[in-house]
Amino acid sequence: MARLPSGPVVIDAAQGVTSCRLRVGAIGTVGLTSGDQNADEAAVFVHGNPGSSADWVQLVAAVGEFGRAVALDMPGFGHADKTRHFEHTVSGHARFLGTALDQLGVRRAHLVLHDFGGPWGLFWAALNPAAVASVTLINTGVLIGYRWHAMARVWRTPVLGELFQALTTRAGFRTLINFQNRRRLPESFLNRMYDDFDRDTRRAVLRLYRATSSHGMEALVPALREIDPPTLVIWGTRDPYLPVEQARRQQFAFPRADIKMLAGTGHWPFADDPDRLADLVVPYLRSAIAGELLSTRPPTVGKDRP
Repeated sequence: MARLPSGPVVIDAAQGVTSCRLRVGAIGTVGLTSGDQNADEAAVFVHGNPGSSADWVQLVAAVGEFGRAVALDMPGFGHADKTRHFEHTVSGHARFLGTALDQLGVRRAHLVLHDFGGPWGLFWAALNPAAVASVTLINTGVLIGYRWHAMARVWRTPVLGELFQALTTRAGFRTLINFQNRRRLPESFLNRMYDDFDRDTRRAVLRLYRATSSHGMEALVPALREIDPPTLVIWGTRDPYLPVEQARRQQFAFPRADIKMLAGTGHWPFADDPDRLADLVVPYLRSAIAGELLSTRPPTVGKDRP
């Protein structure tokens, strides 16, 4: 079990970011907040695997200057409880997210999603169309015609996945991620990610990947297309896990998607290119929260179909 802080902790006093604690059913978790905590509309940042709310501290701080921002550690990750009784499925995490937002009083969400945060957040969105104010996808989304990357195939394989997780050391973890991403990630980021990637998180990862189909999210396309929220898609062009062609395919689910490529950036743009990422995300969220994107007309989608 993670140890939860006894109360709010100031992460960056100058930027107004604080940590919070929350209990969602049987799961205790921590997160980051900024801005007016009484607002019922918020930018909701959802991390992926491996990840935590700490991935978002800079963006949470920036959004807090003009709106409310929330980021939570999802069950099994970061400093959230890591119980074996949690249902590590896309729907299980989506239900957790929805209950957490209810408890926080968030009625309208500007979703900012990364990696597995994409499936979690988009599953919730499909079930709660009236609560979706906008969507920002960062190297994630509805993956159409997708095949698991090599690491995922290892994790999905019984015995081999357990063996790989058990033998992963800090040095091996850093070397593997830097080798795959080609653009070196900050040591502080890699060390934090590894520190959070403990035995219980590794078990959660195996359960999650084995319970998820690489094509399962395609079924959400009709529901998401019907919602048709203002959408920003950002993709690091050197992502070794999620091919860059997936960026354009997001228009099947989000007809009005504005697609931006981050040339030379990998899977974690908030770590290896944070300034360029912020230059895209922050103005977009400022406009979305101000209600300035509602009149955007959807672009024409190409002939390719999933």
